[in-house]
Amino acid sequence: MELPSGDRLNPPSSSVSSRRRRFRSEGVRADRISALPDDLLLQVLVRLRCARTAALTSAVARPWRGLWRYLTELSFREIAPDALEAALGQVARPAISLLEIDIPEEHRDEIDPARVSALLRTAARLAPTALVFTACGNCTEAPIEVPVFHRATSIKLEVQNLCLSPPAHGLEFPVLERLSIAGCGFDMDKLIQRCPRLRVLEVGNGGRLCKIKVHSTTIEELVVSDNCWLDGIDILAPALKQLKLSISMYSQFSVSFSAPMVENLWWDFACPFQNVGDDGWRMLHLSLWNKESVNTLRLTIDAGPSMLMDLEDYAEAYAPFADRNFSEEIASLPNFSVLQLHLIRRGHAFGPVVSNLLGICTFIQKLKVDINKFMCTGVCPPNCPCDQPQNWRSQTISLAALEEVEIEGSEGTGGEIAFLKLLFRSAPLMKTMTMTLHPENLPTSRGCKKTYRILRENPSVKCRVYCSGGEEVLYP
Repeated sequence: MELPSGDRLNPPSSSVSSRRRRFRSEGVRADRISALPDDLLLQVLVRLRCARTAALTSAVARPWRGLWRYLTELSFREIAPDALEAALGQVARPAISLLEIDIPEEHRDEIDPARVSALLRTAARLAPTALVFTACGNCTEAPIEVPVFHRATSIKLEVQNLCLSPPAHGLEFPVLERLSIAGCGFDMDKLIQRCPRLRVLEVGNGGRLCKIKVHSTTIEELVVSDNCWLDGIDILAPALKQLKLSISMYSQFSVSFSAPMVENLWWDFACPFQNVGDDGWRMLHLSLWNKESVNTLRLTIDAGPSMLMDLEDYAEAYAPFADRNFSEEIASLPNFSVLQLHLIRRGHAFGPVVSNLLGICTFIQKLKVDINKFMCTGVCPPNCPCDQPQNWRSQTISLAALEEVEIEGSEGTGGEIAFLKLLFRSAPLMKTMTMTLHPENLPTSRGCKKTYRILRENPSVKCRVYCSGGEEVLYP
C-alpha cells in the first residue's frame, strides 16, 4: 500500500498478525477501528507525525500497542535523551523512510559529543532515506564523527554549539543529494568530498566556518546564511545554478569564484572591520544580485569622521588602515553591468572616490548614486583627502557602455556640478539622466540652476529632475 509520501508499506510482519489473532482469540472485544488491517492502522498512525503520540494510541485498544514501532516515518519531538535512546531501540523495521529527532533545549546539559555520537550511530542503523536531527549542546571543540547513512538522500543537521567531522576511513554518503547543516563547526571541503552525488548544500545561521570552500562537479544550489566572520570564499562549481551567500567579511577576506552556469545569484557581505577602501572612504556593505540575467553590484561606502580631523590623528580616529582597496575587492567579483553606490559622505566631496570607482568599472551600463547626508556636522579641513586628487574635475573616463544614470539626494554643490560634467563628458552613449533633489535643496536654488544649465547643454540625453516628494521639476 502506498503512503502519501510515495513510500509503500510492506505487509505487517507475522509477529504483528499473530499478536492481533491472539488478542481476538482471548475474547478481547475489538472496536471497529482496531478491527481494520494493520496496514490501514499504520496509515492512521503515520498521519500523527509524532512517534510519541502514536505510542499513546495503545490506550485506545490493546491491538494498537507497539504498532508505532513498524512505522516507516518516525518523528521524535520533545523527548528527553534517555527516553529517546530507549525508543529508538524499539524500532522494529530494518529501514525507514524518515527519521526526525528534535531534542528540547532544556536538555542542553545532557547533550555532549558522546551522547550525540551515540544517537547518530543509532539513527544510522535505522537506515533512513531522510534524516532530520536537531539538538543544542554546550560549546565544545571535541569533534563528533558523523556515521555513514548509506540510504539517505536528504540530511538536515542542526546541532548548536558542537563540531562535526566526516566519517572515518574516507567513507562516503553514496546517494546523498541534499545536505543542510546549521549551528555547528565543520570542514565544508572535506564533507563535500564525501558526498559524490550532492546537489544542494545549505549552511544555516550560527555555522562556525572559517572559509567557504566548494569544489564540486555536482552541486547545483548553495545557500550560506552565516553570522560569523569568514576568511574567504573559494568556489569552483561548474554545475552551480543557484547561489545565495549572507556573511560578514573578516579582515583578510578573499574571493575565488568560478561558476559559469549560475543563473540565480545573491551575495550579501557585511564589512565590520571597515578595512576595504581608498583615501579615507571605507566599504561598509557589498551586495551582488542577479535579476533577469542582469548582475547588479551595490556598495555602501562611508567617508568616516576621520576626514574631519587632522591627518596626524587619523590612525586613532579610523583604525585599522585599509588592507585592500576598491579595485582589489571588485576584481574578485563576478561580472556585473549595474553599479549602485550608497554614499555616506558626512559633508565630504565624493567626486574623487566615485571617479575612481568608475575607472575600475568602465564596463557598466547603468549607474545609480545615492547621496546620504548622514551626520554632516563639520566642514572639510584644508587639503582634506576627500578631494584628492583634484585633477578628477578635468578627467575623462571611458564609459562607452554607460546608458542610464540615476542620482538621488542631489544638493547642487560645486562638487556635484563637476561630477555631472564628468559623466556627460565620459559617457557618449548616455540615453537617460534622472535626478532626485535632496529635501533641503529647493528647485529654485543656485545649485539647481547650474544643474539645469548642464542638462540643457546635453540635449541628446533625456533628463528628468524630481523633488524629494516625487513631483517632477519642469526646469526652463
